[in-house]
Amino acid sequence: MIYYPKKVNLEQTSSEITAEYKASLIEGNTIADITGGFGVDSYYFSKQAEQATHFEINESLSKIAAHNFKQLHATNIRCKTENGIDAIKKENYDTIFVDPSRRHETKGKVFFLHDCEPNIPQHLPEVLNACDLLMLKTAPMLDISAGLEELKHVFQIHIVAVNNEVKELLWLLKKDYNGEIEIITKNFKKTNTETYSFIYGKSSEPFYDEPKRFLYEPNAAILKSGGFNLISEDFKLKKLHRNTHLYTSEALRDFPGRRFIIEKILPYSKKELKKEQIEKANITTRNFQESVSAIRKKFTIKDGGDVYLFFTTIHPSKKVVLICSKVKNSI
Repeated sequence: MIYYPKKVNLEQTSSEITAEYKASLIEGNTIADITGGFGVDSYYFSKQAEQATHFEINESLSKIAAHNFKQLHATNIRCKTENGIDAIKKENYDTIFVDPSRRHETKGKVFFLHDCEPNIPQHLPEVLNACDLLMLKTAPMLDISAGLEELKHVFQIHIVAVNNEVKELLWLLKKDYNGEIEIITKNFKKTNTETYSFIYGKSSEPFYDEPKRFLYEPNAAILKSGGFNLISEDFKLKKLHRNTHLYTSEALRDFPGRRFIIEKILPYSKKELKKEQIEKANITTRNFQESVSAIRKKFTIKDGGDVYLFFTTIHPSKKVVLICSKVKNSI
């Protein structure tokens, strides 16, 4: 029988997909999960490493994890009811994983690493001294530039999305590393995985153009990454506007996101859109002054169907509505 802890401990529990992905990133034979919690990540780490150590300061939660590991026959996991930050001072590991708590007694949900528990920026030198690789998991709401201001020696940041919803950021650090930082975006879908990577801070100037035959919308992981201009260069696409993260081309291209056929381009006008007599559609706004709910109410359009409406701004500053249909594989 598998036991489950209180809800507060389940809120940060990784999904099977993200746990498997984290396990694929670890290095070496020994790993310490210093914020073990329910133990989902430790369990998947144990499938990759020869020895996994699960540190959890909460005695009840540590016992639940130990029981579950036994039920799952994960015999290479040691469970220790200790403060992980203090414990790693006694022993070195190939990889250390930490998932700081995103709750604070007075602040509720937090957005800075120094407000989390444990405070990794404060303890960073001693943690890096205890391992070859440090993997830090943070919530999607943490701003990448803000995280980099607090951390040193980051060499990779993985942005992990499942079905186009960003689930977590993974920061990989090594002692004394001071080189370029690679951003790797992953969007795990039912039938495939979209991957896109680039060097953080690399500059690129996109080309702008009017909407052509096809429209491209980056997946959520890419939107989080901020690599908007590089997308234009790497996939040979034109951007609709500097602040509109939608792209276009005359010929269909592979793309890590959604692809559409542009059926019609309308100037943003109640009169023009009413002529189309669209009663049901999927609506997206990009760089647009009105919300989706306000647009639905204004034009009396229900959600769903096979029509996709993009309310957006194109270069130089023209408000338009793009009436689209989804690209089918046969095209």
